[in-house]
Amino acid sequence: MSVIERVWFGSSAVAGVARAALWPLATAFGAVTTARRALYSAGLLPTREAVLPCVSVGNLTVGGTGKTPFAAWLAGLLSANAKVAIVLRGYGGDEAEVHRRLNPGLPVVALADRVVAVHMAKAANAQVAVLDDAFQHRRISRIADIVLVSVEQLLRPRRLLPAGPWREGLSAARTADLIVLTRKSATIDDANAARKIVATELPSMPIAVVLLASKSLERVNGAGSRPLGALRNAAVLAVAAIGEPDLFRNQLTSFGARVTLASFRDHHAFSAEEVRRLAESEPDALAVCTMKDAVKLARLWPASRELWYLSQQLVVEQGAEHIERLCARVLERVSPAIAG
Repeated sequence: MSVIERVWFGSSAVAGVARAALWPLATAFGAVTTARRALYSAGLLPTREAVLPCVSVGNLTVGGTGKTPFAAWLAGLLSANAKVAIVLRGYGGDEAEVHRRLNPGLPVVALADRVVAVHMAKAANAQVAVLDDAFQHRRISRIADIVLVSVEQLLRPRRLLPAGPWREGLSAARTADLIVLTRKSATIDDANAARKIVATELPSMPIAVVLLASKSLERVNGAGSRPLGALRNAAVLAVAAIGEPDLFRNQLTSFGARVTLASFRDHHAFSAEEVRRLAESEPDALAVCTMKDAVKLARLWPASRELWYLSQQLVVEQGAEHIERLCARVLERVSPAIAG
């Protein structure tokens, strides 16, 4: 674990003291976010009308929910019936490139001003915009709000930033149209326990459960893939600059790998020297990263050592009917004149 994660999730006395010291800041942070949401709900802070039907995919925590792969999957689903663009802030640059790889035919607009970005999406002939990471971005209107919650995070104590990873409490999601529980290394029993928590705290809220399942190992530079069986009993150097890199390690170990984890903060910008050191470490191990890291490492990783990323597929395990209903509602708002 990183230092931050040890503070957030650690059980040691030191972690407890650190969280206690951060508690006043977390309380103040919670008061500010609650007040901001209330001001938007009351209309005291303005919301701009979007020029396209928009569906927001967001979360309540910092990283680790699978938001980008879900937003990309949703965009692909909607694109069967409309021209879809993906709009995001583009923090770190990696998420925009991941979207371009997952949906190579769709426009991707990365801009902090989502209102302008949606105008740009419309100029690119889009009929619908999927807003990646926009639940807290209330300045632009949307037809539907999807909030992702990690099963792994929901089953832990919930602490607001900076004492924990939560941007807002679960109660903030009462304004959402759909809660999607995502799991990576959590079991289906864990998912069912998480579903009960949401159903208790947010009665009548539609809930879906999706698995971010490992699919194969793909070569970062050049064509080629390997089956997941290649991980069995293999020494693996796992490189992860994502929210909760330990979950990535758990995914690899679940296939029998012996993992050495090189973790970095989410959206970390790798330097050439860092990449050189990584490529030279654990020389007998299989080097594996996430797709999010692959788009950054590809241009720096030396050709002398192969680098692979763990590809994923999204599997809807529960609540597919809620996702279908939400998509139908979004598509109903597509302009008939444009659709024709």
